[in-house]
Amino acid sequence: MLSMIYTLLYHRYHNSNVTDNTVALSLLSRYCVIIDDMTEQMTDVQERIIRAAADLLTTGGRQAVSTRAVSAAAGVQPPTIYRQFGDMQGLLDAVARHIFGEYTRQKVAHTQIDDPIEELRHGWDRHVAFGLENPAVYTLICSDPDAVIAESTWRDAYAVLHELVERVAQAGRLRVSVPHAARLIAAAGEGVTLSLIATPPKERDLKLSTAMREAVITAITIPTASDAPLEETPGPERVVMRAVALHAVLAEAPNVLSMAEQQLLGEWLDRLANVQA
Repeated sequence: MLSMIYTLLYHRYHNSNVTDNTVALSLLSRYCVIIDDMTEQMTDVQERIIRAAADLLTTGGRQAVSTRAVSAAAGVQPPTIYRQFGDMQGLLDAVARHIFGEYTRQKVAHTQIDDPIEELRHGWDRHVAFGLENPAVYTLICSDPDAVIAESTWRDAYAVLHELVERVAQAGRLRVSVPHAARLIAAAGEGVTLSLIATPPKERDLKLSTAMREAVITAITIPTASDAPLEETPGPERVVMRAVALHAVLAEAPNVLSMAEQQLLGEWLDRLANVQA
């Protein structure tokens, strides 16, 4: 109905005289105010529903998020949920994106640590802590890796992880390629978090997370020069380290090589970075 009103006003404005145009513009302005009010109301309703569903999911798990329970908690009629989100899966997607989005924004906003490897450790610990604090949301996201919910929620988190790993590469401390390191961290972090979630709280051993974290960091990084000089690790590994480090800082000299040369060099460095894969 509103779209029909807008269409009529649009044609009247473009095909009428000045007096009619003035009236049409006045009506069109009122129409825009109505649309703005409806949008605000719709956003408010969606937010109430999402928050109600999030509270139910956090306190009672997936089985607690029913149409009746959510509509009662949000103060809306059950059909409203389907009008706003399509179905309950659409609502769960929105809830997971909301909660995980808050976590991702907090990760981005936190104070950066100078040591990139220490920053990786902190990022790992924050990820595991989020899973243990929000087990229902975490398992919901991980339950179907091919679902839209998993793809959309992990995308931002993976981008943050990729940036953290990139910093390690720029410091010359990464022994494998950035994508390979990021995938390894993501897989190990998800696995240990799900394992801890599945363990009764009183039986959880958080040292498992620490041990896994250090094993992964050892596998993808090189020690500082004072601990083990690069000269003591000859062979392909040194080539990989330098290729990864150069690739990470290549964009810092954008005017030295042409675009084609940068692309070609990038391909060569990628091949060298994966020589041990």
